[in-house]
Amino acid sequence: MSITEVDFARAVELIRAGELVAFPTETVYGLGADAANPAAVAKIFAAKGRPADHPLIVHIAGHDAVDHWAEQVPAVAWELMETFWPGPLTLILKKQSWVPDAVTGGQDTVGLRVPGHPVALELLRAFAAVAGEHAGIAAPSANRFGRISPTTAEHVREELGERVPLILDGGPCKVGIESTIVDCSRGEPVVLRPGHIAPAHLEAVIGRRPRIETADGAPRVSGSLAAHYAPQTPMRLVSSERLLDFINAQRHKGDRCGVISTGQPPQAGMPHAWRMLPADPVGYAHDLYAALRDMDHAGVDLIAVEALPDDPAWAAVADRLRRAVAGAGQA
Repeated sequence: MSITEVDFARAVELIRAGELVAFPTETVYGLGADAANPAAVAKIFAAKGRPADHPLIVHIAGHDAVDHWAEQVPAVAWELMETFWPGPLTLILKKQSWVPDAVTGGQDTVGLRVPGHPVALELLRAFAAVAGEHAGIAAPSANRFGRISPTTAEHVREELGERVPLILDGGPCKVGIESTIVDCSRGEPVVLRPGHIAPAHLEAVIGRRPRIETADGAPRVSGSLAAHYAPQTPMRLVSSERLLDFINAQRHKGDRCGVISTGQPPQAGMPHAWRMLPADPVGYAHDLYAALRDMDHAGVDLIAVEALPDDPAWAAVADRLRRAVAGAGQA
């Protein structure tokens, strides 16, 4: 897990040569390529099996690079950068005309983020030192498209194997779900993907709570498809009051059921596998993807996930679970 200067030098060499490097951020592991090199960016799509019109997030080393990638940056965007960067916030901005369509999915906007992980920042700074101070690394999650995002280097190896020449192992990701995406390209800021930075956090900076929008008309962004973050095993959301009856029904059918819950397993009628997650949204988010991967390896026929509290604090995790259920069993 210890990364040396030689590792960073090798990573920069590969990225400059148009190759892929997986690296940790505080959210999930990313699959990175030189964002200014369309041929290199195309390798990301090939490795992931990702649709070509699905845009990527450009990771940069600091605020100074923003104007290189974006134009007409509104004051509210700078306020959000000052507060939350480095950190798990992606801003959608009007792109500069030169930014490759391969990065933006052919749109007139670009997503930018300064990640809050020391390994990611060191890589970005090392790359900028040789490729130009405004250089950026395009990096979606380092997994096959639609599958569970990786939160450890081992997850990346499991997902992509030899498709990635180098994986920088920075240990488990601190946040565990993808960044909050805020669109600042159309006037009032709008949340296009909820994440660790909640609308209440954004309200404290901009003085009003931004709405969450996923309807047509918004820029396409990472993680916005109905089916995403999905395990290979079919999955159901089950209310707390129905969970025990649901488990028993699966057992009577002869199905092996795995359960993800914030509570203890029952003393009788234990399902095939049980994973207890923290009962707070931050801890739950940190552990969610690893729990889904565990269930995929547990030999169960169905994953039952206890439904979450109907509370704005749980919005980001609820978003990931809804998409996971929609895509589960299709991989």
